Amino acid sequence: MPRLAANLSLLFTEWPFLDRFAAAADAGFRAVEFLFPYDHPAERIATALQANGLKQVLFNLPPGDWQAGERGLAALPGRKSDFAEGVRRAIDYARILGTPRLHMMAGLADRSDAHAVAAYRANLSHAGAALGDAGLELTIEPINRRSMPGYFLDDFPAAVAFIRECGLANVRLQFDIFHRQILHGDVLVALGELMPLIGHVQIAAVPHRHEPTTGELNDGLILDALDQLSYEGYVGCEYFPHAQTVQGLHWAERFLFS
Repeated sequence: MPRLAANLSLLFTEWPFLDRFAAAADAGFRAVEFLFPYDHPAERIATALQANGLKQVLFNLPPGDWQAGERGLAALPGRKSDFAEGVRRAIDYARILGTPRLHMMAGLADRSDAHAVAAYRANLSHAGAALGDAGLELTIEPINRRSMPGYFLDDFPAAVAFIRECGLANVRLQFDIFHRQILHGDVLVALGELMPLIGHVQIAAVPHRHEPTTGELNDGLILDALDQLSYEGYVGCEYFPHAQTVQGLHWAERFLFS
């Protein structure tokens, strides 16, 4: 049965960030993920994890200036030193939090721009090697441009090609079911074909990114298919609750309390 991880950047936002760990544990979660930890000392987050018996399974490398609209640095020419510093900082956090994998956001750039492609390839290799030396996994995730206009990595075949070109065993695909459906559809077939490359899965209902099972897909069938495909990782619950987080968790009860 798939193991769920609450995304604390989107769920339990009725609580201050450091209080969301207890709220997630009280709701039945045994694992969490979030976008970025960098506004809080790693030691305080580690204390919240330990106090609530939670495993931290994923967070993102620093994205640049998020408030100014940056959505990652990997595909941005001329930001090599900023990106490398972000990799170092993320590894430091991952060591303290016991996080096994980090996601590398590509940034807003044109994939037809040779300079952006070259920057992305170089930074992917750098981050993959640095995380590999630290015993960590790196994921890359195609994101649809309806949700994030201008995003560089907006195509699953392109992501697969970058992973294979990189040639590092610890560089894996982050398969977000919400983004996959909007970009290409064919979710079940793609999961079966890409499972050897998948390092992490995330879920939300399509098209409004609310609780799974409330949209156009049979999310229950998809989650069951992950078992049939022998997926052993976590499924990140990266959705926006329609109302209160806890009130909307009925869909997850068979996974949280089985």
